[in-house]
Amino acid sequence: ELRRMESLAVPGPGSCAGLYTANTMAIAGEALGMIPAGTSTIPAVSADRIRAGRLAGRLVMKMLEVGLKPRDIMTYEAFENAIRVDVALGGSTNAVLHLMAIAREAGIELPLELFDKISRETPHIANINPAGPHYVKDLHYAGGVPAIFKELSDMMHLDAITVSGEKWRSIVERAEVRDRNVIRPKSDPYHKEGGLAILWGSLAPRGAVVKQTAVDPEMHVFRGKAKPFDSEEEAVKALFDGRIEEGDVVVIRYEGPKGGPGMREMLTATATITGMGLRRVALITDGRFSGATRGPAIGHVSPEAAEGGPIALVEEGDDILIDIPARKLELLVSEEELEERKKNWKPVKKEESGFLRIFSALAESADRGAVLRYQ
Repeated sequence: ELRRMESLAVPGPGSCAGLYTANTMAIAGEALGMIPAGTSTIPAVSADRIRAGRLAGRLVMKMLEVGLKPRDIMTYEAFENAIRVDVALGGSTNAVLHLMAIAREAGIELPLELFDKISRETPHIANINPAGPHYVKDLHYAGGVPAIFKELSDMMHLDAITVSGEKWRSIVERAEVRDRNVIRPKSDPYHKEGGLAILWGSLAPRGAVVKQTAVDPEMHVFRGKAKPFDSEEEAVKALFDGRIEEGDVVVIRYEGPKGGPGMREMLTATATITGMGLRRVALITDGRFSGATRGPAIGHVSPEAAEGGPIALVEEGDDILIDIPARKLELLVSEEELEERKKNWKPVKKEESGFLRIFSALAESADRGAVLRYQ
């Protein structure tokens, strides 16, 4: 029976059907202007996908002919457009890292505060899986990214150009929302704020990221007891051993850009918590998450444990406060106690070689996009 379920789970080609990281970044690429308008959400089995591929090839040649460069398209305003579309859809938290990293290559800084500001002022107008009942194909047939731009037109930079050389303003003029069950009016959104929330506090002085639209409202404010682990594997073993109970906060550290190294997705841990029905268990990590993650999963905690961040000092039984509406992530331990712990702290050392060792030495923190530091 399990084999039959597996064989039917993903029966065709293409990416996952939900708004996980692959589709999140494809949509972000379109909103940035780097993917032809209306094509990022085309289902893999559609003949339109073949036509879109051919169109992309023609546009590359046209760009060479007229001298249109990616940096001409990916301006600061274009990145704001991409962030706004992402939060309006409730996309993957990985978009924060990837957009920061792309922007850095374009010579643009995107501070964490910008993501939170845009999410606070942008309504969540399409509820796509894993947060909601719809899928990316539903978004496509409802009008796709151009329809999102149209619904949010007074919030978008419509003079930003796209890979075709056309401005979003003219694309929006011919766009339409075809299904109001999928794309709601901004006056009647699924949530008044967008998908992302950036939390700060004594546990994350430089920020942490959560997909707030995928968190049960009952868990938006939560206080629990810390159960810290120095790897995902240790946390998963504790879950299977029955050592995690309702009311706990699982803390997985040394999984950040330097500590991992490489900042793995904590998918096994989050899937296990969900699968075991632990509704009142939160997870906090300096690692990251799969786009399929849902629930009170807070990642990208900065500074990370390998840098000596407060997450490295958490001890079993510490009280942790999560307050998403107030954007707070607090380790409820006195500064004096943390100073004492810091004196005795020794980082967990991982014996890496080759590129992983180089990456660990050069990687910047998650609040800077986890990019390599060249200077």
